[in-house]
Amino acid sequence: MTEQTPLTHFDAQGATRMVDVSAKAHTERLAVAAGEVTMQADTLQLILNRQLSKGDVLEVARIAGIMAAKQVDRLIPLCHSLHLAAVTIEFTPDSAAHRIGIIARVRTCGQTGVEMEALTAVTVAGLTIYDMCKAVDRSMEMGRVRLLEKTGGKSGHFVRTAEC
Repeated sequence: MTEQTPLTHFDAQGATRMVDVSAKAHTERLAVAAGEVTMQADTLQLILNRQLSKGDVLEVARIAGIMAAKQVDRLIPLCHSLHLAAVTIEFTPDSAAHRIGIIARVRTCGQTGVEMEALTAVTVAGLTIYDMCKAVDRSMEMGRVRLLEKTGGKSGHFVRTAEC
């Protein structure tokens, strides 16, 4: 466990505030987040064979995740509006486990990190998979949304060392 730092979204009197990043240097920043959607085997096959009537589930989920990353400051209070340089979403089907892994990579050159953007991209991509497939499988589960890596900024490089 690392040394605990004070919460920065509160001032000395406990009032909520947006963190002032104006004095921070612009640095290249990357965040990588992951999650998964578990489903029935038949549902996964419908997705992989592009047989759902709503369209190509993974491509729609990819677009939704990218769009969500670009809207984080409107969704989560106190998040800064960021100019994103790149957002990519990858899907990894696992037929044996009946799930689709989701990985989002978000890059910027700025004064604050893009962890929330990557986590939001994964979550919204997963929600989109659920939405597009719920007519055939309401038992789907989203889970294990987590930050895998983060670079840039004062806190340096973080890499998740253990998968729980």
